[in-house]
Amino acid sequence: MVYSALLTPQGKYLYDFFLFKKGSDYFLDIKTNSTKELITRLAMYQLRAKVELNDTKLKVSRGLNATAKFVRHDPRCTALGWRHYSEEKLSEENVDWELIRVMNCIPETGVELIQNKTFILEAGFERINGVDFNKGCFVGQEVTARMKHKTTLRKGLARVIVKGSVRPGSTISVNGKPVGILYTQSNKMGIAYLNFDRAIGKMEADGVEIRNDPKWAFRP
Repeated sequence: MVYSALLTPQGKYLYDFFLFKKGSDYFLDIKTNSTKELITRLAMYQLRAKVELNDTKLKVSRGLNATAKFVRHDPRCTALGWRHYSEEKLSEENVDWELIRVMNCIPETGVELIQNKTFILEAGFERINGVDFNKGCFVGQEVTARMKHKTTLRKGLARVIVKGSVRPGSTISVNGKPVGILYTQSNKMGIAYLNFDRAIGKMEADGVEIRNDPKWAFRP
């Protein structure tokens, strides 16, 4: 199973999904509320190919133990365990997936990953195995490759320390000047989109102190 995304020609995020093959069929695991949109979008590239695009209604189960059969390991990060696909959900473990996601700075659809806005390299897609620079062409490749080979990322997602409760989407500032946005938070940690050159020292959001996490690589 691989993790990937569909981009705009300008290299901005549209949809992210898992992709795997079973028999002669290919399956895409995507957020339920994006299924119809993605099928419509992919149909644009179908042309005369003998391909059918259908919603399978399969349910996704997740876990960390190795006892379940026919599981597929999450390619983004080993800490995210496995995913299982069937008509009925498996009995799932009591796992704090939000905490695991924040600890590993994994962006979430519709939260850190924003349609027509997010650049996948700024979201850490290379780190979470979501882009391959050795494959063939893809929509948005020119911008993505240029960001990889010709520039140094000045903005992106990073894990930060949060000294209190902050509304998701709050502006992070230094001396009153905006330097980023705070998104998901868990256990005094958060995922923030930062301007790396300006997000230095003591920051704040909604009056709450924010600091770069010394245990996390600042640049993705």
